[in-house]
Amino acid sequence: MELDAAVRRYLAGEADRSDLKLLVKQLLKLLVAKAPGHAVEVRVPPYGAVQCIEGPRHTRGTPGAVVEMPPDLWIDLALGRIEWPEARDSGRLRASGERTDLSALLPLLES
Repeated sequence: MELDAAVRRYLAGEADRSDLKLLVKQLLKLLVAKAPGHAVEVRVPPYGAVQCIEGPRHTRGTPGAVVEMPPDLWIDLALGRIEWPEARDSGRLRASGERTDLSALLPLLES
């Protein structure tokens, strides 16, 4: 499977830009499948953004709850290589609004 191969390359330190894009998009899809909804927007620029988690629906402007982080941090969180508190404390993760602690939903895959 394409995802499995990209995960292996990422863990080996051999992932290229296309691997990062694939991993971010597929891991965001897994997050939405695990926590469907529209209350929180998770942004991983430049590769993707999704709305997830039950709650008030966001339709225009800046959402009330936003989580944003770089691709490598998102992948590490989703693979269980780093935990939410450590990611938050790193200063590379920005989370504002209600329901933005995703720790109960992670990891999405085990590395």
